[in-house]
Amino acid sequence: MGLFNFIKEIGNKLFNKDEEAAEKITAHILENNPGIEQLGATYKEGIVTLSGIAASAEAAQKAILMAGNVKGVTDVITKLDIANASEPGAVVKASDDNHVKAMLEPENVKYYVIESGDTLSRIAQKFYKNAAEYKRIFEANREVIKDPDLIYPGQKIRIPLNS
Repeated sequence: MGLFNFIKEIGNKLFNKDEEAAEKITAHILENNPGIEQLGATYKEGIVTLSGIAASAEAAQKAILMAGNVKGVTDVITKLDIANASEPGAVVKASDDNHVKAMLEPENVKYYVIESGDTLSRIAQKFYKNAAEYKRIFEANREVIKDPDLIYPGQKIRIPLNS
């Protein structure tokens, strides 16, 4: 079970009442489904718990970021089973904490919290030494960032470190 932290007052405002949060977050993820089957979400006191089967570690990462970048969410707990790319047909169960953590936080991905004054070009310059690589960051976060010119401080994104 992985836990990811987010800033409660930052993000898309999807719900007005806690009672509708889980349904709205589920619909939000399914709208641009990154590859999650049997998606389930619960919400309690700012904490979202996601369950289902992710087609890949990247799909799970994106679903977590989609849920976490919602206003009112402080943490995302993953109970997602994740398809294991190294063993076709195999699934890493959410209960295998160490293996899931390694899949969700691999060495080739860095999670980055956008700061005031950041642009995708500045972030690309920082990580890739080339501002023109901003498109790579945008493509890796298309489910979270709808427009490369519209990012906001506190938003958490994925930075792929390998090409």
